[in-house]
Amino acid sequence: MRIIPAIDIIEGKCVRLSKGDYNTKKIYNENPLEVAKQFEDAGIQYLHVVDLDGAKAKHIVNYKVLEQIASKTNLNIDFGGGLKSDEDLHIAFESGAKQITGGSIAVKNPEIFTNWIQRYGSECIILGADAMDEKIAISGWQEKSNEELIPFIQKYQQKGIQYVICTDIAKDGMLEGPSFDLYKKILSECDDSLKLIASGGISTFDELPKLKELGCEGVIIGKAIYENKISLKQLEVLL
Repeated sequence: MRIIPAIDIIEGKCVRLSKGDYNTKKIYNENPLEVAKQFEDAGIQYLHVVDLDGAKAKHIVNYKVLEQIASKTNLNIDFGGGLKSDEDLHIAFESGAKQITGGSIAVKNPEIFTNWIQRYGSECIILGADAMDEKIAISGWQEKSNEELIPFIQKYQQKGIQYVICTDIAKDGMLEGPSFDLYKKILSECDDSLKLIASGGISTFDELPKLKELGCEGVIIGKAIYENKISLKQLEVLL
């Protein structure tokens, strides 16, 4: 199972929110590159970068931060937040993203998102399936859609999607543990080719082997690292 630390960016700084609420913003570091280098020095190979300004603005904003991290580390970066157009996608890949995550766009403009899957391939495009009460949430989690989580994933599997990041918003940033039951349900009801990346609520190291056992392909860890609930040293045994 891949270990994927998260860097969320507002105004070029490394921050974390709780349940996606921008009013709960906590700045952990003014310099995201510094954080990324710490991850790389610990043997981490992957990084999840979210442009929270972009998610709000509905277009890519913090691509310079992405460019800096990509050019000064060897981390494989997946990038999301506000990617709404072909131009946004072009900028993200040009700035060094290896993969991009599309969430709101997959709900609001499935034609564009499906075209991205066909054009760039399933290795490069990740479906962001962020959910509240098993309904997909969009626009930086500011809106809840009518899309049911599991049928939404199944629909995109038929269009070639392999990688899916699923965040249970109620858990995100709360350090109360991930949604084991939800991930179990997704993995049992979706096609076996699904590469499910768990995200949200990770609070202790002991939760990670359980997610691996369930069949998660990767896990995104944010606040637990920043709040020293899980140390980079502990993660080394899983790398």
